[in-house]
Amino acid sequence: MAKTMKPARVQIKNRRAEFDYLVVRRCVAGVVLTGTEVKSIRAGRASLVDTFCYIHDGEVWVKNMYVAEYALSSWGGHAVRRDRKLLLQKKEIRQLEADAAAPGFTLVPLKLFIDERGRVKMQVGLCRGKKEYDKRQSLREKDDRREMDRAMKRH
Repeated sequence: MAKTMKPARVQIKNRRAEFDYLVVRRCVAGVVLTGTEVKSIRAGRASLVDTFCYIHDGEVWVKNMYVAEYALSSWGGHAVRRDRKLLLQKKEIRQLEADAAAPGFTLVPLKLFIDERGRVKMQVGLCRGKKEYDKRQSLREKDDRREMDRAMKRH
């Protein structure tokens, strides 16, 4: 009697995105990957630092996403930083394209994760850049939450 394996809870976040951008809308997309890329992501060896999304010919692409080479691969490795295609429905792509065309808006990868069926997914956000005073406000809220948590733990 074989046990069913549960997929690993891998969540790679773009922490800088929440600080630099105000997320207006979020959507989840599949990612086209090779086998060695999937194995590296399952091992948690990927990064969303300095990544962004763009739409070209009705397809959404993520640029500059880092996925480390899989250590146990023999000859079929992959490029560490290559453009990877995101899988969304045409209706979603058209909506994102229309929204991202407005001045000040951009598509930013927020999170890379493995869903309950074992597939690699990416959460993409339609974002607007924050001003400096918005960033200070975010830091202030974060500090306030931390202080409240400390106060709750003491009691």
